[in-house]
This record gives sequence, structure tokens and C-alpha cells, in this order.
Amino acid sequence: MSKIERIFITGGSAGLGKALALNFARQGKKVCIADINDETGKSTLSELKALNPASEYLHCDVRSSEDFIKSIEWLESNWDGVDLVINNAGVAQMGPMETVSDEDWNWIVDINMMGIVRSTKAFLPVFQKQGTGRFLNIASMAGYLYMPDAAAYNATKAAVVAISETLMLEFEKYNVGVQVACPAFFRTDLAKNMRSSSEESEMMTKRMVERARIGADEIAEKIVKGIENNDSHIFTHPEAEQALQAKKQLAFKDFLNLMRMQLAQIEERMKR
Repeated sequence: MSKIERIFITGGSAGLGKALALNFARQGKKVCIADINDETGKSTLSELKALNPASEYLHCDVRSSEDFIKSIEWLESNWDGVDLVINNAGVAQMGPMETVSDEDWNWIVDINMMGIVRSTKAFLPVFQKQGTGRFLNIASMAGYLYMPDAAAYNATKAAVVAISETLMLEFEKYNVGVQVACPAFFRTDLAKNMRSSSEESEMMTKRMVERARIGADEIAEKIVKGIENNDSHIFTHPEAEQALQAKKQLAFKDFLNLMRMQLAQIEERMKR
């Protein structure tokens, strides 16, 4: 795999995307952040330029294949290509299955799953032409461990894992790498754009995010290290990894009992 010097990050103006962008810019990498929020995009760009003047912000909606094509045109014209595409943009939807509308299902699938599909289809020809490149898809431990009242979110993050693992084999012949990062709860602004069909689910999710022990900068450090190590799966929370191992090793009914106990403990903590 060639050296990574040119990086494109969707959802790069805030949260984990911003933390990753700043981390790379401190290393002297060229970072192009893409987002739909031009105000925060330009604000983050000023921070990036203070670290590396070659940084850039582009308006890019992951629901638009045309926006990806325009971004690629800029990258090829100004940087002669790109080495790493981080598909980070994502949203959350919470609520019991019976209360979640078809509109909300379509919304989260369009962004969390189809956004990665559009990005991959747009950038793969660039990597093929270059003879090298790498995708990093930001999934979640929700792609493996399924909390209740989060079916839509869980489903899209499981899809990100499935797509990533499929492409790890499929893209080998092009010398194109694929990695997937699976963080658990951390302090970020994901809840700001969250949709919820249940006030209780919304409040619980916001509390878990706000009270998380680890923040976006720390998660970014772990992900960057995983990129450098060329880890296929980048896990950031040891306790979540332990739960995943339990899921693999226990009979499923026993795993469900373990989950019930852990969820009860979490709910009790969140009430304090």
C-alpha cells in the first residue's frame, strides 16, 4: 500500500470527522473535508489551514453522486488524486420498530449505507487509475451488538461492516485497501442530527453519548493508529470487543441474558 498523503473525509466538519481531519493535518497530510454544512465546514477549514495551508473544504452531500464527482474533479485537478477516502458521514435514528416511519428508514439508509455505496463507486475508478488507494468506512459496534430501539441504526451499521468485508476481498485485485472502524459510544455531536420516534429513546441515547468516558479526539487517535497498522477492523473500546467475543462464544440465549443485564445496568446509571 502506498504512503498516505492526500485524504478525503465525508462529514468532516464536526465530530469524529473533524477530529480525524485535525489529526492528519497535524501530521502534515493534505486533508479535504466534505460536508453539507458550509458554515461549520469553513470554520473547521480555518483550523486545518493553520496546521497545513493545503487543506480544503468542499460541499458534498453523500446522497448525491454528482457531488462526489465534483469532489473528485477538484482532487484530481489540485492534488492529482487522493490516497485515502474516509466514509465518515452518518446519522442516527432511534425508537421502537413500530413507531419508526418509512421516511426515517429511507433517510438513514440513504445516508449511512447508500452514502458509502455512492462514494465507493465514484472513487474506485480513481484508485484503479492510480493503481492504489484505500477506503476507511466508519461503522459502529452497533454493526455487531444490537441494542433495542435502534433497529434502523443497527441495520445500516451492520450493512457498512458487510460491505466493507465484501470489498476487502473484491478490491484486492485492484491494489485497493478497505478498512472498517467500529467505535462504541463516545462524546460527539451525533445526537444533534438524530431522529427519534420515542422521547425516551432519544433521551437515553443523548445521555449515553454525553456521559461517555472517551471523546472524538481519542477515538480519532485509535483509528489513525489502526490505519497505520493496516488493521482490517479497527475497534476502539475494549469492553465492546469483550462483548463481541461473548456473542461469538456463548449460546445466543445466554448472550441475550448477558445483554439484558448490561442494559439494565446502563439504564440504572443513566438515571443518576
